[in-house]
Amino acid sequence: MILFYDPACQQPYDTDSLRQRATGGTEASVTRIADALGAFVAQHNRTTTAGRYRPLDRSAHFGHVVLVRDARPLPLLRQQFPHARFYLWVHDQLRPGSKRARRLRATAPLLRELAVTFICVSDSQRSSVEATLRWLKIADRVRAVTIYNPVDDALAPSDAAIDDSKLVFFSSPNKGFAYTLDAFRALRRRIPALRLTVGNPAYKPGRVKSGEGVEYLGAQPQARIHAEVRTALCTFAPNFVLPETFGLVFAESKALGTPVLAHECGAAAEVIADPRQVLPVPPACRAYERLVHPLPLRWRKIPARLADRLGLFDLYVERILAWRSGERPRVGPDPRFRLAVVARQWRELLRRP
Repeated sequence: MILFYDPACQQPYDTDSLRQRATGGTEASVTRIADALGAFVAQHNRTTTAGRYRPLDRSAHFGHVVLVRDARPLPLLRQQFPHARFYLWVHDQLRPGSKRARRLRATAPLLRELAVTFICVSDSQRSSVEATLRWLKIADRVRAVTIYNPVDDALAPSDAAIDDSKLVFFSSPNKGFAYTLDAFRALRRRIPALRLTVGNPAYKPGRVKSGEGVEYLGAQPQARIHAEVRTALCTFAPNFVLPETFGLVFAESKALGTPVLAHECGAAAEVIADPRQVLPVPPACRAYERLVHPLPLRWRKIPARLADRLGLFDLYVERILAWRSGERPRVGPDPRFRLAVVARQWRELLRRP
């Protein structure tokens, strides 16, 4: 039997919650893979049973235990399931010397003893994870593999009309939303008809209010998000503040037929796989964000306007104008991320000796 254990989620989740409420990318990926594998899922804050989603059952016999995001429960789980093989499904950035890497140091001897397999969500992320394993001096016993996060096989382009004045942002607000808002305001000064529809996965609620071309939807179930993405000119994600380790919003946008405008950092280029949709990060953009990052949203307007006059946001203006003029890329589902493909890779991993 297979157990996924999430020691870090904000609230319990299961198959029904994925359909009924806003859900983060990690939670959605765990749900889809666990359901595809017929696995059990336990969460540190779950007290009730919903099918295979249950409080941790210490009397069960699991052959495979997949820890999600955080290795700190490993000593306890090893004690409870002494005959299991262990895996750590890494969803966050992990670099040598970082806070997460230093936290991992406490369990490094056990990770090495158990030969835990690290499951990364992109090759981009895996390179940093492997560097961290070397930094921890456990790379001789602990290996890392890449298995992409899955996209629902049912997602596909439709015949819905495209609104070329609509951009969407559906990521956690700490993934560069303040900068995105600065860039959108610059876009709107050139193209007054533009609108930005904003939502988030609910675990980091945003503080932006609707107005000035921005429609703030708050936390929404995935079906509502997908409906909004289908009709947008693009998913506008100029995020270099907290680079994506995978970027489920990128993969799902592609599957729905909506291109993404993002920056070449993290896993964006790997997942999007189209240079027309991935922009370099100019040093001036990084310098600007370092300068204004501590400021509240309302205080960023003046420096953002000054930066706009200096041409900081022109790269977005040029690309959006081109896409509105007939150069919008045609995109569709990427077979690398199909749930059926990803689930098969999980089964192959779990069968390995």
